[in-house]
Amino acid sequence: MDLKLPPLGEGVDSGTVVSVLVKEGEDITRNQSVIELETGKAVANVPASAAGKVTKILVAVGSKISVGQSILSLAEAPGAKPAATAPTASRPLVPRTTVQPVVAVPAEVPTEPEIILPEEPVEIEGAPLPPASPSIRRIARELGINLRRIHGSERGGRIVMEDLKAYIARLEKLAYAPKAQPKPGAPAPSPVERIDFSKWGPVVYKPMTQLRKVIAERMHENWNSVARVTQFEYADITHVMDLRKKYADAYEKQQARLTLTSFALKVVVDALRKFPVFNASIDEVTNEVVFKDYYHIGMAVDTDQGLIVPVIRDADKKSLAALSKDVSELAAKTRDRKVSLAELQGGTFTISNQGGIGGGHFTPIVNKPEVGILGMGRGSFQAVVREGKIEPRLLLPLALSYDHRLIDGGTAVRFMLELVQGFEKFKEEDVKI
Repeated sequence: MDLKLPPLGEGVDSGTVVSVLVKEGEDITRNQSVIELETGKAVANVPASAAGKVTKILVAVGSKISVGQSILSLAEAPGAKPAATAPTASRPLVPRTTVQPVVAVPAEVPTEPEIILPEEPVEIEGAPLPPASPSIRRIARELGINLRRIHGSERGGRIVMEDLKAYIARLEKLAYAPKAQPKPGAPAPSPVERIDFSKWGPVVYKPMTQLRKVIAERMHENWNSVARVTQFEYADITHVMDLRKKYADAYEKQQARLTLTSFALKVVVDALRKFPVFNASIDEVTNEVVFKDYYHIGMAVDTDQGLIVPVIRDADKKSLAALSKDVSELAAKTRDRKVSLAELQGGTFTISNQGGIGGGHFTPIVNKPEVGILGMGRGSFQAVVREGKIEPRLLLPLALSYDHRLIDGGTAVRFMLELVQGFEKFKEEDVKI
């Protein structure tokens, strides 16, 4: 019989084999792990659904397999009733990403109708930008759109939001319009011309890991589909770091490490309660706003394999000590690639702390379908005027990126100021164990 890849969870139908844990000729037991599979950013063990002797391994490290695909052939243990399965051809697996040959379309098969799109205005180099409001100009600038290529429907050629939306819709139609089929016998055009970097000097080619491919795809999707704006501010964390120093030993005795990220989790949750739009999402199918009555906070973790964002669930229901334990344990699991797929899903807001590795100001990318992410840099002592006196205070750079499709600038400023107040007026009773 063949053991097949079982269902992996909602929205996941394939993965990449990281390691094969059994050998041909080996006797295995039911529920014994047979392979490790990378799905998205998680690595999970796949158990055997039956016991027996492994007669043939049908997957290899690095191959991409789908749910229902055979993993290995198994001779069932003596006395077990053989399962009625169809014979499987002994052939190497073909990854789903393999490019299939182009097949000419028969003449009698009708092709899809050509999409006729309106022409763009002729762009004249150096010409002034057409009239548009500051908000339209800002959105166009963030999306990389040249306003000179848009027809303005208002008086004097003024561009309004409907014109911008129509232009974006036009670009989407162009992106998904049917491509002309090459003539029979003609070489298939290459979509991207490969650059030969070796002509300028020695190079080394290394394959991109599956995790890095996933990160690249997600970052590209988030960058292109979210109208991202970043708000910057400083928070005085002198008081918070004094509290950390005072209670660090007590937390260590409880196997919890009190860090700035622990404080940030409490501050963020309190702010999300007051500004629920930052804890919401956009349902792009129904054009509805989804307000969530739970607070699952993503925590960006820097690993040797790449950036991974596990989720701390129900952060609003946990004490600072419990959150500190979660941060340490989840970060360790993530760096060891032992975090499960479920622990990477369901986040409502994300925190990215680069201060530990020396980062300062940066513009974090919103982790869609979330609408906000808080970036924290390295705190530094600066001269601050307080009550007419210059004092050294420890200031933390904050960067709040948000989805401008849902959140306005005024709301973002108020949310940021709430975060600043949360750090500067953190209550000591919330720290005590």
